[in-house]
Amino acid sequence: MTEIIPAIDLIDGRCVRLTQGDYGRVSAYAMTPADMARAYADCGIRRIHVVDLDGAKASEPANLRTLEAMASIASAPAIEWGGGLKSEHALRQVFDAGATYAIVGSLAAKEPQRFVEWLHRFSPERMVLGADVREGKVSVSGWQEDLPLGIDDLIDGFLEHGLSQCICTEISRDGMLQGPATEMYLRLQEKYANVDFTVSGGIASADDIRALHALGLRKVIVGKAIYEGRISMDELQRLAEECAAE
Repeated sequence: MTEIIPAIDLIDGRCVRLTQGDYGRVSAYAMTPADMARAYADCGIRRIHVVDLDGAKASEPANLRTLEAMASIASAPAIEWGGGLKSEHALRQVFDAGATYAIVGSLAAKEPQRFVEWLHRFSPERMVLGADVREGKVSVSGWQEDLPLGIDDLIDGFLEHGLSQCICTEISRDGMLQGPATEMYLRLQEKYANVDFTVSGGIASADDIRALHALGLRKVIVGKAIYEGRISMDELQRLAEECAAE
């Protein structure tokens, strides 16, 4: 089974998409985040991926009211929330506002002991490692800084503390609609069988998702392909049913 997780990126309470994380290459969309959450719920989607881009810049959550509005939707999908989660106070804010899962990226790479503490305090079921990768190395701070740290090294540091979820974004594929870095995800999923990896970056069509499902990859984020009309809501619903049924 492959879980499809639609993405919603937020700036000033609006749905946007960035290309390769570049704030200078922003596309804004008409539907509100709450409308998108409602539409995904109607498609049978169980989890959505939301990134607070304002929060990422400010190093603290900046779209909490939007989160509250999304979480209040009847039958709302579970929300995994990232952006600006630099403190325990910020984590509690997003959980209180309705997020089910918290994504921690830069802090986990640069201050791993704090992420270890959060894994124990909030549980691995709610804490998601965000691992952004460029040419095999971890990138942080909105992809502006590349660390001399490989993705495997990052993951290895958290395994004994119960890490069970990791969203790995291949930066070169993000927003490019050129297909995912499938070989990387297959390698990681085989090496770390007890960690659920989420494919992130490059999904261009329903066929990309079907191919990942056939290979046994467990989760996939899809964003721009939906916003650009390459995957319709009707098709998304069919895909969700297909991937859940097998």
